[in-house]
Amino acid sequence: MKRFVASLVIIISFSSLFAQNPEKYVLVIHGGAGVMERDKMSEAMQQEYLQALNRALLVGDSVLAAGGTCLDAIEKTIVILEDSPLFNAGKGAVFTHEGIVELDASVMDGKSLQAGAIAGVRDIKNPIKVARKVMEKSEHVLLTGTGASQFAKEQGFEPVDNSYFHTEKRYKSLQEILKKEREMSTGDKHGTVGCVALDKFGNIAAGTSTGGMMNKKYGRVGDSPIIGAGTYANNQTGAFSCTGHGEYYIRLGFSRDISALMEYRKFSLKKACQEEINKLTKLGGTGGVIGIDRKGNIAMEFNTSGMFRGYVKSTGEREAAIFK
Repeated sequence: MKRFVASLVIIISFSSLFAQNPEKYVLVIHGGAGVMERDKMSEAMQQEYLQALNRALLVGDSVLAAGGTCLDAIEKTIVILEDSPLFNAGKGAVFTHEGIVELDASVMDGKSLQAGAIAGVRDIKNPIKVARKVMEKSEHVLLTGTGASQFAKEQGFEPVDNSYFHTEKRYKSLQEILKKEREMSTGDKHGTVGCVALDKFGNIAAGTSTGGMMNKKYGRVGDSPIIGAGTYANNQTGAFSCTGHGEYYIRLGFSRDISALMEYRKFSLKKACQEEINKLTKLGGTGGVIGIDRKGNIAMEFNTSGMFRGYVKSTGEREAAIFK
């Protein structure tokens, strides 16, 4: 009888635990951080950005709700942002000094700590897809330039002409820079897109995609394809995707440092992200970061006047925002 009662207590305990922790998922996105002033961005333009963010959130939500993995959700969500001309990734990416588009992307699996990235590619329509293939189908983490393109072709991806990525808005921005011989505005510089997600299986992952910095020279590569700088994920701590002045993020080992603060100093997700943003600010860098931990807590921290961002939860809660 005592054994039966004990067994019953265990069953009830597990049932209570399950009731308190139903299958849940969370997905967070960003579309770049920078100088964004309400009075200089028309209501129509604000709505256009918010609609694009919400489309991406709906795609990610549908994948996770159907029991898809965090990696599947991240890939499909970022593809939506890459295909939009509004963001500095894929179709709307910025131009280099030479007037071409070079793309970077990375993805990391928090469960296995596997990662994949590509940098400086000119003919891959959706870099995030190829970054995932590098993670899953190669022995390497980071492939660059023509080598990354060759790998993509071998994996069945059809190359596109570089003109596919060109938009009139980005071209005009480049011409203004070349004419004035100065750097572009901060708002255009920080158009990277990213996504972090927690799936129903309790796993987390992160992905980032970008066109880099407008008017970049000499084959410059920023933080987005660098694991531990612009992207990092670990089931034991959290998943992070960054946007901003990449050189600073590389110097800080930004996203890995957030994870370390959580692991070794036991910081909460939000506190760790805020601490790293403070370090960025002290160095003179600008930008933002999105994060998620294994409990489903989220963070969207930045030191600029705005960051395109949003999140969706299994509870139905969803938000997309631009300004502070």
